[in-house]
Amino acid sequence: MSDKTMSADEAVARLESGMTLGIGGWGSRRKPMALVRALLRTDVTDLTVVSYGGPDVGLLAAAGRIRKLVTAFTTLDSIPLEPHYRAARERGAFALAEVDEAMFMWGLHAAANRLPFLPVRAGIGSDVMRVNPGLRTVTSPYEDGETLVAMPALRMDAALVHMNRADRAGNGQYLGPDPYFDDLFCEAADTAYVSCEQLVDHLGTTALGKETAPQTLLLDRSAVTGVVEAPNGAHFTSCAPDYTRDEIFQKLYATTPYEQFAERFLAGDEEAYRSAVRTWHEERR
Repeated sequence: MSDKTMSADEAVARLESGMTLGIGGWGSRRKPMALVRALLRTDVTDLTVVSYGGPDVGLLAAAGRIRKLVTAFTTLDSIPLEPHYRAARERGAFALAEVDEAMFMWGLHAAANRLPFLPVRAGIGSDVMRVNPGLRTVTSPYEDGETLVAMPALRMDAALVHMNRADRAGNGQYLGPDPYFDDLFCEAADTAYVSCEQLVDHLGTTALGKETAPQTLLLDRSAVTGVVEAPNGAHFTSCAPDYTRDEIFQKLYATTPYEQFAERFLAGDEEAYRSAVRTWHEERR
């Protein structure tokens, strides 16, 4: 099996302006933040971002990197609406396609299975159809004749996801309570880059030697282009069971103008980010 390991900077160097980029995770949970921060160190822009959004969207929106956002929500979980996303949206910084969570999921399924769309009931009778005039309906060809939404495939040029563990070939494992559709993001994209808390030789056990359930082996190497070892790479979002969300730091992020936040925490590489975060926490003591 080939060794797909690379650095975060090497992974994002493969991204180009104008791409459609999927970002895994869910709200402020297990987001590939180290890869997002690496992306912010490039000049890549004009992106169509596909995400169950959290601070990944907030940072990219505040930095002016998003042309269009496709999402079901953009939240920090304990803070209901991502504030930097909200500010960018209110000033009309990017186009928005907001759909129901189930519609979004079936859009990923359609893309992963190389289908142009999948029929779903979600969205019928709601304002989703009004605010997304490009959506179409289809009629069941069977006796029921039911009208369904034809949710288009959410096909992506590249996807970024974060796992608890991965091997060098690109197989990925989550150890928390939820897979968050990260496998679909990888399968729905032409290329996929996986950051992980730890590179391991064998994904069948935890670091303590405890056997793990087979269903936690979420990502198949055939859908993964590159693997990046990034300890604490989801910070300040959670990555259960390795760590919880850094709520205090998230509050700082949410209440600080982006330019000030970027100057203090995003001006250098990932090690500089970690150092700045540690220093900030120490100053609070």
